[in-house]
Amino acid sequence: MKGIILFFVSILVRLKILTPVRVAKLKYIFKCHRIPNFKHPVDINEKINWMKFYGDTSKWALLTDKYRVREYVKECGFEDILIPLIGKWDSVEEIEWDKLPNQFVMKCNNGSGDVVICKDKNKLDIENIKKHFNKHIHEKLSVISGEPHYSQIKPCIIAEELLDVSTQPCNSSSMVDYKLWAFNGEVKFIRCYWNRNNYYANVAIFDENWESHPEWNVWTSHYMKPKELIPCPSCFDKLKEVASCLSKGQPVARVDMYVCKDKVYFGEITMTSSGGYMNSLTQDFLNIMGKYTKLPID
Repeated sequence: MKGIILFFVSILVRLKILTPVRVAKLKYIFKCHRIPNFKHPVDINEKINWMKFYGDTSKWALLTDKYRVREYVKECGFEDILIPLIGKWDSVEEIEWDKLPNQFVMKCNNGSGDVVICKDKNKLDIENIKKHFNKHIHEKLSVISGEPHYSQIKPCIIAEELLDVSTQPCNSSSMVDYKLWAFNGEVKFIRCYWNRNNYYANVAIFDENWESHPEWNVWTSHYMKPKELIPCPSCFDKLKEVASCLSKGQPVARVDMYVCKDKVYFGEITMTSSGGYMNSLTQDFLNIMGKYTKLPID
């Protein structure tokens, strides 16, 4: 079904019946259940969409590219937080599966939700993984999600070392994903995901002082209220330092990182969180983040 929708959307875009802005407005209405105002944006979703179409996005392709951003992280002086790279391939056919280690993480550089975590290569269904990445590497987020900067990313597949999940707080079954929201280099909020799989995750929001704010979350069967909160990591200052530096000069950016054995590891930089259609946060919190997002039109 998704392929059929993409096909028709692509045709409508080529015929200029559906412009990227119109795609974004339709997605916003569908996801957020309200009419957006991209010309006079208020909340962070509207401001992200304003930036997509009217702002300076000259660095967005670099920052969003999960492969090229590694060079940017190095240039900023944080080479030590990069997860060791195992390989990079322009197509599935180039991957030499027999040369891969027993454990690794594989993903597209231009994707979302396409990560494959391999804990035992002997149990890996390689043919299905090939189909998975053949599909995702050609997925056109610039068309179906109204995110034009993705069209400037040359697709590839990368593999990184698998971090040790046994060290995670709250006995999390997954790496705790620390998503730091920074506004022109100033970290204000952190959203954590843990016990994460394809169906659900525990989530929590903290401010820059690690004070919990459950009132900002929209709880669902996918984003679940935790019984126990993630404690403040010992390297919290380092997390904020990295996010501040990497996001400097951008009205808003989300820098995702991990902590393993008290060491910080870089995940990715997201300029358009959930495409600019975040619906798992309360409108009050979306408005608060919108106030921190200072645009040229402000």
